[in-house]
Amino acid sequence: MPHNLALRMRPKTIDQVIGQQHLVGEGKIIRRMVEANMLSSMILYGPPGIGKTSIASAIAGTTKFAFRTFNATTDSKKRLQEIAEEAKFSGGLVLLLDEIHRLDKTKQDFLLPLLENGNIIMIGATTENPFFSVTPAIRSRVQIFELEPLSNKDIKKALQVALTDKERGFDFEVQLDDGALDFIATATNGDLRSAFNSLDLAVMSTQPDKTGSRHISLDTVENSLQRSYITMDKDGDAHYDVLSALQKSIRGSDVNASLHYAARLVEAGDLPSLARRLTVIAYEDIGLANPDAQIHTVTALDAAQRIGFPEARILIANVVIDLALSPKSNSAYVAMDKAIADLHKSGTLPIPRHLRDGHYKGSKELGNAQDYLYPHNYPEKWVKQQYLPDKLVGTNYFEPNETGKYERALGANKDCIDKLSR
Repeated sequence: MPHNLALRMRPKTIDQVIGQQHLVGEGKIIRRMVEANMLSSMILYGPPGIGKTSIASAIAGTTKFAFRTFNATTDSKKRLQEIAEEAKFSGGLVLLLDEIHRLDKTKQDFLLPLLENGNIIMIGATTENPFFSVTPAIRSRVQIFELEPLSNKDIKKALQVALTDKERGFDFEVQLDDGALDFIATATNGDLRSAFNSLDLAVMSTQPDKTGSRHISLDTVENSLQRSYITMDKDGDAHYDVLSALQKSIRGSDVNASLHYAARLVEAGDLPSLARRLTVIAYEDIGLANPDAQIHTVTALDAAQRIGFPEARILIANVVIDLALSPKSNSAYVAMDKAIADLHKSGTLPIPRHLRDGHYKGSKELGNAQDYLYPHNYPEKWVKQQYLPDKLVGTNYFEPNETGKYERALGANKDCIDKLSR
């Protein structure tokens, strides 16, 4: 039996998979494939430790196929050839191809015909979005399934199984305090492999009492994880919930809440998500009220991604405080959404002829660019003429806010132009 608890707890059947019920629950796609014995190659993607290997192992165990693993980064083409040879003589096997997004062209070329003939049921695993990171040649031959983050409830359920299943878990009595269970489920951020490893370390480093039982307290597991308790709500915050709370707190100008949610992401080490969301916030929620904040944000986040954590937290703090306390305006993106809505409603309307390209041969005969008035030839660099398609003349998309000096100046300029245009 493997010493490592995470390996011992690897599911042998679909019914033992924790979470991912949208894929393996009753009547769901992967369970239906297994029950009908109509397996096809697939790619599973999502964060580490949420069940990609578990599902592959469970499929193999339920269908009684041999189960082999291959790492696209560290394993050689020779190993892939050996697996292919075994598949040929065994009537097929399930291959977990880890880090499939890193599969080089030589291995891809070797793998493609094996996927075609069905000797190998490949289950690719990746933390990257395969629609961006996996080659079209492989994507076109597989099903792609996104795995959902595991909740605290899922993690607790798995840990409790480890405590009671004498065959796969611990074959001696373990008493785990509720506080310790809560801590592991929360502090491992939905990573079941990490949760198993943490429990394993806490249990195996604890001396048994006279009856052979081991008592695991909150103190013990805190010591084992060597990190502080990160308080989250009782159900566990999904990753996107923290990002959403960060944006809404900045939008609401609550600098303390903004720093709190940013700190969760900093502690999780998730700089890419932070950088993407803060950039969006700078343009969506601060917008024209304070364009300087956008420049500061982009510059700081570019530097943060170059230097990485832990120092990047200093730059993140500056950005979060700046955005939270900046004047707010969403007028720009609201204006764009109105324009897009009109486009969907009216379709592609004819461009006024005087605005069309007049540089190509024959354009003059079509009347293109004729009667166009060049604004730079006029004293105010402005001249009255029609720019919108006929059907949209008089439409107004941009409604400036009064929250920042810059946007107030834009609004005043717009008012002046609107009066001259009447």
